Amino acid sequence: GGLGPGGGTGARGTIGGTHIGNRGRIQPNDTNNHGSAHGGNVMRWLDEVGAICGMRHAGETCVTASVDDLDFEQPIPQGETCVVVGYAYATGRTSIRVRLRAFHEDPRTGERERTTDSRFVFVAIADDGSPVPVPDLTVGSERCEELRRAALDGERGQ
Repeated sequence: GGLGPGGGTGARGTIGGTHIGNRGRIQPNDTNNHGSAHGGNVMRWLDEVGAICGMRHAGETCVTASVDDLDFEQPIPQGETCVVVGYAYATGRTSIRVRLRAFHEDPRTGERERTTDSRFVFVAIADDGSPVPVPDLTVGSERCEELRRAALDGERGQ
């Protein structure tokens, strides 16, 4: 299993420019013994999308530094589609904070429910593996400000 391609929805250097979506159908080899997506697979898909969000902003390879939150709220049944969406919402000197969410989606109707909410931190690195500075992230639009605020509120447990 795996998730297919997705793309950003805004200008480079903005939150919208890092907004990535990806989806894939949950196959038998993606599941645990309860017939739903294995949490480790969901985490891998979140990590892959998050790294792309970070790379889209930094213009550099990004590696996972930490997973600050990872809440599995409900299972994703075999046969359903897993949709992963993410966006960068804050930067440090060499780091990028990314909010990532997963949803289960009925492939026939498109109806979806959130299953996972998380925040990852990625570090931009040079070819030799050393951290490199990342540009500041700008909001870009009212919708992007709402996304940023939602991610920051989640950090504070609101």
